[in-house]
Amino acid sequence: MQPGNLVGPIVVAIGVIIAAIAFAVVSTLLDTADAGADLRMTRLENALAEEGAERARLEAEVSRLRTDLARLREDLSLVANRAPVAAPQATPSAGFDLPDEDFENPPETEALTEAMLLAKTRFNKGVTQPRNRTMMEILGPPRDNYSTDCQPVTNPRLKALMETRQIGPIRVTMLRPALDSLERIMDRLKETDPDIYAKVGTAGAICARFIRGSTTSVSNHSWGTAIDLKLENQLDPFADGGTQFGLLILAEYFNDEGWFWGATYNREDSMHFEVGEETLRAWAADGKL
Repeated sequence: MQPGNLVGPIVVAIGVIIAAIAFAVVSTLLDTADAGADLRMTRLENALAEEGAERARLEAEVSRLRTDLARLREDLSLVANRAPVAAPQATPSAGFDLPDEDFENPPETEALTEAMLLAKTRFNKGVTQPRNRTMMEILGPPRDNYSTDCQPVTNPRLKALMETRQIGPIRVTMLRPALDSLERIMDRLKETDPDIYAKVGTAGAICARFIRGSTTSVSNHSWGTAIDLKLENQLDPFADGGTQFGLLILAEYFNDEGWFWGATYNREDSMHFEVGEETLRAWAADGKL
């Protein structure tokens, strides 16, 4: 074969070799590009997953902070209503201190309304004052709107649980299980302290309204789970740091039945008794509510 005749096949062979090399290079570049794209895609997906997890964490934190804010607003409302006051010093005419360890044997007195200085740590042990969100959770809203004046309960379920009953010397409208509990307290009082039993009265129970000094917190009177008591037709002075002697006796009976006594508020309200959270939850678990 003449040398000139070899040029064509050689050129073709060189072209085939160059094409094969080019194809190999392009394939390698494409594989590398695909691997890089996959890596970038994986990184983006991981970053998005982390962003999603962080967003979920922040949303949960915001929800918790909103709950805490609502609780703080409620607590601040209660504090505004019951700001701390200094207790008066004990004098022969004002009463006497009741130290914790000596409460079981208080000095004898015939004056049920005699003012006593209060040893707060004696009371409400194991009994929690129910907050509004607890009451709403267990019993629902008493009505759609409130003011500082007493209004009737409009919630049909709550109204169905209400009853008016004569219990010893007092006639009162409250939740049925609260009335049953109050009846046990009064029966015990009649047996052990008939003098107090004969002179106890009520300053009110059911009353759907805001607590004093608040436009957001609803009084527990609104659910028929709280009652104000008086002795010898005299109300215990609000926030004077003391309490009527007869109410000290009553407080033990109420505490034993799972009621919270208002005398231990930052601003003492000794005539006020309300069903504790633990008792309400127990009634709900037993199907009484």
